[in-house]
Amino acid sequence: MLKVLRPGLARLLTPVSEALARTPLTPNMLTVTGAVGMTAGALALFPTGHLFAGTLVCTGFVLTDMLDGALARVKGSTGPFGAFLDSTLDRVGDAAVFAGIAIWLATGGHDRMLAFVALFCLVAGGLVSYAKARAEGLGLRCDVGIAERTERLLIGLVAIGLAGLGVPYVLSVGLWILAVLSAITFGQRVNAVRRATGRGQAGGPDRAVT
Repeated sequence: MLKVLRPGLARLLTPVSEALARTPLTPNMLTVTGAVGMTAGALALFPTGHLFAGTLVCTGFVLTDMLDGALARVKGSTGPFGAFLDSTLDRVGDAAVFAGIAIWLATGGHDRMLAFVALFCLVAGGLVSYAKARAEGLGLRCDVGIAERTERLLIGLVAIGLAGLGVPYVLSVGLWILAVLSAITFGQRVNAVRRATGRGQAGGPDRAVT
């Protein structure tokens, strides 16, 4: 849904990337820094109830992580390993956010049901990303879906941050909406692959265990 904003965002990030290109920083350094910072912030602050502070920290490192691709383009150092590292560490950061909020909900938040919803969001987000990666590994396009990673992270962090400011019910509403959208997106991607391969190939003998 937010794909239309990416060209504008790329234009905003280009001057920063050009400045960073004159330093020894590499895109992979930014990728690792963003993932480590986001993971540490989420797991240190969310379980202890510092929801707004955790959201600010995670958002800051998300912005850092967004610069890696722009820096790679400016330096002309794009490549398959950078793409692999970025996608893989994105999953680590996302998992930390929802694991951190699930821990808080199950302990200090005293809402085990919502903690399970947060865990569902964690698992469903991983499945959405895996479905796309597996499809692309088979040579198929699978960039469909109502809630890609950017939308899911935005909904999650906004809900967590507002909850940290004391807005009632926003965390519950945000997580339930996110759970539903993630499930729908996973279904859309499975359906897209089914349509691309044709019904007759769904039971082929070359299935792999991964």
